[in-house]
Amino acid sequence: MTKYTEPKYRSIHEAEGNELEVLKEKVAASMWKPAFHVHPEHGLLNDPNGLAYFNGEFHVFYQWFPFGAFHGMKHWAHVKSNNLVDWERLPTALVPTEDYESHGAYSGASMEVDGKLYLYYTGNIKFSAEERSANQCLAIMGKDGEVLKYDKNPIIEGVPTGYTGHVRDPKVFRKGSMYYMLLGAQREDKTGEIIVYESKDALDWSFKGELRLNLDLPESCYMLECPDYFEIKGQEVLVISPQGLEAKQHHYQNLYNVIYALGKLDMENLTFDVTDYQELDKGFDFYAPQTFEGRNKERLMFGWAGMAEVEYPTDQEDWAHCLTLPRELDIVNGLLVQKPAIELKQLRSKSQSGVLTLDKGSTDLHSGYHSFELETSIESRESDSFGLELFSSETEGLVLEFDRSTQTVTLNRENFPALFGDEHGFVRSAELSIGDTVKVHAFVDRSIAEIFINDGEVVFTTRVFPMNKSTGIKLFTDKELTCTYTIYQLKSNNSL
Repeated sequence: MTKYTEPKYRSIHEAEGNELEVLKEKVAASMWKPAFHVHPEHGLLNDPNGLAYFNGEFHVFYQWFPFGAFHGMKHWAHVKSNNLVDWERLPTALVPTEDYESHGAYSGASMEVDGKLYLYYTGNIKFSAEERSANQCLAIMGKDGEVLKYDKNPIIEGVPTGYTGHVRDPKVFRKGSMYYMLLGAQREDKTGEIIVYESKDALDWSFKGELRLNLDLPESCYMLECPDYFEIKGQEVLVISPQGLEAKQHHYQNLYNVIYALGKLDMENLTFDVTDYQELDKGFDFYAPQTFEGRNKERLMFGWAGMAEVEYPTDQEDWAHCLTLPRELDIVNGLLVQKPAIELKQLRSKSQSGVLTLDKGSTDLHSGYHSFELETSIESRESDSFGLELFSSETEGLVLEFDRSTQTVTLNRENFPALFGDEHGFVRSAELSIGDTVKVHAFVDRSIAEIFINDGEVVFTTRVFPMNKSTGIKLFTDKELTCTYTIYQLKSNNSL
């Protein structure tokens, strides 16, 4: 069958003249370019890939289309760091040049094997605008940092009988004496599933079957992307990114969403017995997260701070999206909680602390930083409605509001001229047990906010594209409250 051709399916090797240099200069001038979040020099970033602490350094790969803010031929871009703060851009790790990846090097994960980093990814094949297939592929990075594609690729050719060409995003791990690969998949009846392969040597793979999940997912769920599996404190965790969920009250309010499930994995019987599951992030812009083991064996996570099929203001500048900050995961009182990685404290420069009592109305906490970290503890026994406004100015503001009467927290981003994603609404919400004290820990970086509530019990990730003057932090309430706060100005990463 003839391979499908379209202009967007070209690699960086096919760039014309100084095309990439022009794009790089254009993006560098953007006022919305993050100061310390990993983002593309130009073009579109999406899923984090191949995350690893390897050979004494943190490695982050991510999906990248170099030529514009749309989804085309995907490459794997590569950055590394020795402290999770200062990132160095490296040469593109995977450029899709082979027939087995003719339409892109799609997402995947990594695993250290015999002192080398094995990078598993999906080779995308397209025969028409609608018809496709998929190969599972391998690249190997040595301690010298050189990435070489495996000479016997693909390690899995095509898709099993009964599935469409939407089979992708390998997650590989070792359990006992065997290696296992989880893949997001779609059955021919257009329902989502996770399928499993197994191997004795991490190279030669055989199909094992479907992983049965007792998750209450609707029939409208047509794909399960980006599976991840790990353990914390002996508790097994499965993360999936389902497509096709229907919004209901405080849940699944984005076009695509992310779920984590706690339970027990039984590879012999191909089951994951779910004891509980929750949405992972309640914000507007979060998808396809991936976890890995850090320097001290802690479980770290990056996510894609973006959403497919939504047009962002930076699209006009020929770039889109960034990754979240690294987050450390833990299980507390039966919940998977997320906290900013402790290494992020290295970003802090000067700080301002205070205690403020407000009877009613609103007041400014601070104004003047485009990139900052905010830690607050809000004591409010009487207030029914209170909260914070970030990116605040006379005309703009991202509103985080706590409602004691409904025991909910909402995030509202409608007060910006640079609106986007209006078809999916401007408010996101979560259930929250609001007691006498609420803690808010937020990172703001020019065009992104990551908000951690009550030590990561609820997290909102959102992109916001404010005017240059919108740098304020405002506190508001309907009745008396006391706010203890510290604000840190954060350093830029000039290498990004």
